[in-house]
Amino acid sequence: MTGPIRKMTPDLEIQRATSSAGVPTDEQFIHWLQAIDPTVPDKASMAIRIVDEREARRFNFEYRGRDHATNVLSFPAELPPGLPAELAQSQLGDLLLCAPIVAREALEQGKPETDHWAHLVIHGILHLLGYQHEQCADAREMELLEKTILAKLGIANPYRDNG
Repeated sequence: MTGPIRKMTPDLEIQRATSSAGVPTDEQFIHWLQAIDPTVPDKASMAIRIVDEREARRFNFEYRGRDHATNVLSFPAELPPGLPAELAQSQLGDLLLCAPIVAREALEQGKPETDHWAHLVIHGILHLLGYQHEQCADAREMELLEKTILAKLGIANPYRDNG
């Protein structure tokens, strides 16, 4: 006898290293990760660290050479060769999100803060999956995918003022 298909919960570690209010719940992060289906493996493993500006600035400088805090940084998993394909495909990597910047940007852009969190989490996860936006064609592809995923969640186009 078969029952309804149940989506497996990803292996998601959430670290809160901020005193900022408005940080989403674990359930919200999981919901956004699962909204990316079928791109994200059922057993996806990743970490999300929510920080204040000081730590975001340190990571942005150390890894990107930019001396300012940023809203989201993505660190794709760097795995040794020879791992079983199932294991290698499930290891996404890590996201670092700066809570004060997310809140400030949402306010400045007139967006609900939760919607902006969802967008940045999805944007960061797409980077973990290999999507980029350095070239125009890649940016169009990534933005279209983001808008499609966010629309499934009932969230407005985050690029509505950007063309």
